[in-house]
Amino acid sequence: MQLFIDSGDLDEIREAQAMGAIDGVTTNPSLLAKGGRPTRQAIAAICEIVDGPVSAEVLAIDCEGILREGRELAKIHPNVVVKVPLIAEGLKAVKIFASEGIHTNVTLCFSAPQALLVAKAGATYISPFVGRIDDAGGDGMELVQQIVEIYRNYDFDTQVLTASVRSPVHFTRAALIGSHVATVPFAVIKQLLKHPLTDIGLAKFLEDAKKIPQG
Repeated sequence: MQLFIDSGDLDEIREAQAMGAIDGVTTNPSLLAKGGRPTRQAIAAICEIVDGPVSAEVLAIDCEGILREGRELAKIHPNVVVKVPLIAEGLKAVKIFASEGIHTNVTLCFSAPQALLVAKAGATYISPFVGRIDDAGGDGMELVQQIVEIYRNYDFDTQVLTASVRSPVHFTRAALIGSHVATVPFAVIKQLLKHPLTDIGLAKFLEDAKKIPQG
């Protein structure tokens, strides 16, 4: 399973890249706003840090507007993936993008039927938002399971990108289910590293090392 960082913070992205942890980046207007840079400048900078897919979101909600914005975003760098909302106008644009060789990430997926339509339109990625489903009283990972099974049944090329990941449990379940990608905030990436027994074991090793005779 590939691991993307969900961030618009260049320092976070550099740190995760230095750890060898990430294969790509997802962003959205909210994350980029926190970074304080214009969108094109921020996306270009991210593409210089990470040699992998970088999702950049359009703001338009009509097909022509999505196509116009998406084509401009795709010009920033070959690794840019155009992030499109899961609406009828978005799927129209995705079909055209696919014919033009522009990669797409369809976002805000909350049901299996939505995911099936997205795959038929030719999207590169589908992003089910598991955390938001959990917040509404559902089981986000059950949706990921459904999408993975449906895509396998019909050999769709669209990859499942588990999004809105809130915890290491989400991440582990995504890997067990067979999600192609999980996109994870930097705070959760750091949680993936942590285990109390690791800390206890390291402290014990370092303490015992002091008892080794020098020379």
